[in-house]
Amino acid sequence: MRIFKIRLFDKWARKEGVSDELLCQAVQEIEDGLFEASLGGNVYKKRIPLEGRGKRSGARTIVAYKIAGKAFFIFGFAKNDKANISDEEMKAAKILARELLGYTDGQLNKLVTDGKLIEVKHGK
Repeated sequence: MRIFKIRLFDKWARKEGVSDELLCQAVQEIEDGLFEASLGGNVYKKRIPLEGRGKRSGARTIVAYKIAGKAFFIFGFAKNDKANISDEEMKAAKILARELLGYTDGQLNKLVTDGKLIEVKHGK
């Protein structure tokens, strides 16, 4: 399983103190069927804890995920900042998910090298 963050998500995650370890745990939970919503088009809504707030009051992430393949964190927001993503954001997430999940390993490696994607470091 390869896990990535788009640059905008990475900027948000660093600001909120979301570690790569938390993102890896979130993907494992998605693989185990533990997620808040399947939004269609291989897009999932997944809660993650923020320091001092836990999962319930923490953050929501939008993840493009394909079983036993790749996961891309594409959007994140704190629950106290935003209740949910808009219809426009949902459409954009599905378009982006389709594009990202269609990339080959070679294309992904180039995007990482070019700094357009950040690969999440994990122990697996």
